[in-house]
Amino acid sequence: MDHDTAYKLIVEYLSQRFGVPLEKIKPDSRMFDDLGLDSIDALDMLALLDKQYKIKVNEEQARRIRTVEDAVGYVLANLPANPPSSR
Repeated sequence: MDHDTAYKLIVEYLSQRFGVPLEKIKPDSRMFDDLGLDSIDALDMLALLDKQYKIKVNEEQARRIRTVEDAVGYVLANLPANPPSSR
């Protein structure tokens, strides 16, 4: 998965799951302050990524996610060597 694909995945998830307007989601948007998510929402997102893409949750790294770009970096850093198909 490349950066653009990971970004699109995060943006689509935030929009569909939490109803965040697409125009509000930018790489530097802060998950909690700008997009209105809370810590439970963030855990929900990580659980979905684990389920769909086998991205294991690293609690120390996950606590550092503050922006959309942080979430993209997290996804890219924690992808398994042979990720499952998304379809």
